[in-house]
Amino acid sequence: MTGPDVDGLRALFVNCTLTPSPGRSHTAGLMAMSTAIMAANGVRVDEVRAVDHHLAPGVQPDMTEHGAERDDWPAFYERVRVADILVLGTPIWLGEKSSVCTRVVERLYGNSGELNDAGQSSYYGKVGGVIVTGNEDGIKHVAMNVLYSLQHLGYVIPPQADAGWIGEAGPGPSYLDEGSGGPQNDFTRRNTTIMSWNLMHLAAMLRAAGGIPSHGNDRNAWAAGARFDHPNPEYR
Repeated sequence: MTGPDVDGLRALFVNCTLTPSPGRSHTAGLMAMSTAIMAANGVRVDEVRAVDHHLAPGVQPDMTEHGAERDDWPAFYERVRVADILVLGTPIWLGEKSSVCTRVVERLYGNSGELNDAGQSSYYGKVGGVIVTGNEDGIKHVAMNVLYSLQHLGYVIPPQADAGWIGEAGPGPSYLDEGSGGPQNDFTRRNTTIMSWNLMHLAAMLRAAGGIPSHGNDRNAWAAGARFDHPNPEYR
């Protein structure tokens, strides 16, 4: 038994490496393990390096309307909007997610005020995960930060929605470097596989259920006066 049918789901993998294409990205190397599993099961996979695009700083849907000379985010966001699954991949720098990943999260935040037909954040009914690589400890710290951000915006986070690989502390081989042991590491292979399947299972379950019920989280209904059993309805 494999659970809900995942065929036809859309997954977007956003690589937040600091290395522009076509340079080698160790994060891309680990993400490839997850994309292969999803593609083999009929998921339509889209991959993008955020650093290849000019994403202006800010938390508005289009920063050219707020002084930026150029902003590729509106077109970038269309790829986010149609995806049932969003996976952010990031290296660790100074114990944190990359600056590029921070920029992507900020821009995702800029669209979180958009509502779907049920009056929910446009990210409701979608699932999120994270992949982390590096040469220093910090996978769980980065995962906590990214997964919290995604759920706050409206994404549903399945169990074990993170996977990662780090080399030994200090300068040393990265994931794709010869002799690193990264691609052969059974712990990472297992966790990446579990993460991939949990993302697919939950996305399929949400698709079959028509998303998350809107009772209690319909912002339009709240604005119209509904209080969904709030104990102090007179406070408006």
